[in-house]
Amino acid sequence: MTLGGYQKLTLIDYPGHIATTVFTVGCSFRCPFCHNPELVNLRLAHNTESEKNFFAFLKSRQGKLDGVCITGGEPTIQPDIIEFIRKIKKLGFAVKLDSNGTRPDVLKKLIDQKLVDYIAMDIKSDIKNYDKLTGSKVDKDRIRLSVDLIMHSRVPYEFRTTVVPGLHAEKDFLKIAQWLRGAREYWLQEYREDFKILDQKLKKKTKGKTLDLDKIKKIIEKDFGMVGIRR
Repeated sequence: MTLGGYQKLTLIDYPGHIATTVFTVGCSFRCPFCHNPELVNLRLAHNTESEKNFFAFLKSRQGKLDGVCITGGEPTIQPDIIEFIRKIKKLGFAVKLDSNGTRPDVLKKLIDQKLVDYIAMDIKSDIKNYDKLTGSKVDKDRIRLSVDLIMHSRVPYEFRTTVVPGLHAEKDFLKIAQWLRGAREYWLQEYREDFKILDQKLKKKTKGKTLDLDKIKKIIEKDFGMVGIRR
């Protein structure tokens, strides 16, 4: 595993759990608004963490932490992600996986083998605009399949979208709501232009622009079990 490091304690990344968050390096997307550019491309990584050190830390926290949040980058592109998660589970920790949905084959194995306890999938846009929002050529059928797998699994989950003024419009969320209708949870995440991002030129498009997250929430909440806002 190529790890970009880990946060020893988090009370917010894994709902209902006292957890640690571990970051994998490498991503299948190039979203210009990504707040973790050093995790997108290994060449940009300032530091990497050994898997040995991470598991030594986990063993020292048995009985003190109850969960591990695996995020990135995109964890499912790591060739040994399944074995990595299996090792975590053997230590008795619950596992939350953050994913962009580009590897439904990996998600299916993790679900079938009961290796994941919570899944958070990023929805970048309505499906037609995925290439634009991710800066990548996207296999949209894989994204759709991941959504279907997650929604029809028995694993607790959430979908979430970082709302980027200048890239998103209010009407996009009506399309997303139609696509994800009936989903358990959907979160609107506020974009922060004061954070570092992958493409600094994006700030010219977002500067001075806003989207009303409360208004969007009110419009689409009938389509979901719950709609929340993260600021």
